[in-house]
Amino acid sequence: MNDRVNPQSLLQTPVLGARPEAVIRPLLRLPEEVTGLHSTYFTLIDEQAGVQRVLYARNSGSLQLPEGLSVPWEDTLCRRAILEGQRYTADVASCWGDSEAARELGLQTYLSQPIRLGDETLLGTLCAASDQAIEVSAEAMETLDTFAELIARYVDSERLLRQLVSENRTLAQHANTDPLTGIANRRALLQELTRRLEQSAGAGGRLHVAFIDLDGFKAINDQHGHDAGDRFLIEMAHRLVGGCQADDLVARFGGDEFVIVRQAGEHPSAEHDAFKAALEALTAGEFRVCGERIQYPGASVGVITSTPSDTDAMTLLQLSDAEMYTRKRARKAR
Repeated sequence: MNDRVNPQSLLQTPVLGARPEAVIRPLLRLPEEVTGLHSTYFTLIDEQAGVQRVLYARNSGSLQLPEGLSVPWEDTLCRRAILEGQRYTADVASCWGDSEAARELGLQTYLSQPIRLGDETLLGTLCAASDQAIEVSAEAMETLDTFAELIARYVDSERLLRQLVSENRTLAQHANTDPLTGIANRRALLQELTRRLEQSAGAGGRLHVAFIDLDGFKAINDQHGHDAGDRFLIEMAHRLVGGCQADDLVARFGGDEFVIVRQAGEHPSAEHDAFKAALEALTAGEFRVCGERIQYPGASVGVITSTPSDTDAMTLLQLSDAEMYTRKRARKAR
């Protein structure tokens, strides 16, 4: 966790949701109780943007500091307090008499505790203020330090949680994605096909499962090189994804083999033949790879349509693979 972060992103992210407010806002009652100051607030500081914003505020007296108030960081009392090491004063006028904001608000007592994360990022401040002169004890200041540390530790833990969630999502994506083509891999295919079979069986529906083998792929590798072969696979994957329906599952089964899964409609038998013909046409044509044009005659495609009782994904894949080889033999015979 050494990367510098934007404080706004830490407390305003879908990963954290409403949790920061639920944790931090109730803490504002405690500084009021231990210091006797009736206006307490938590601010966020964005040093890069040069802005300090009041995120949560508690006002129980005549001094009212509104939530959402944003001020230039260069002009704030919090910044001065940090730079000058002056965390507390009961006489703002004598300490920072040139502050227009302090005069407008009528501040007389002011204290500010910076909140720094584990990597020393300045997240914000925990502050208290009053329009009256109020003496704050050393014990109260120490308690304020404890509150600030609790907030910092909480945000650090949430940042770690967000990082772990992001990394887990990335790992899951990599585990289910073919690294060459970027489409679903065999593992993801089996998982999703199993899920769709269960879903279709419950609704009495059917699935079309197409197994595609790129005839002559070895010749492309031999003639144009393995880089061209890899690029050809990538282009073929893009063509399949672009030519299929939005809810079709397009996966690389391995090597030069692809699988397409489509939900059957009201007329599965008629759709079966049309689906196969469309995929054979989709795989044929000119491919431009590595600066060369490859005229490809198309792949062999075998399509199997499931029944409501089919629940085993691997069995359907084996059947569609066998159907593909029947088609391959017929093409060779011609």
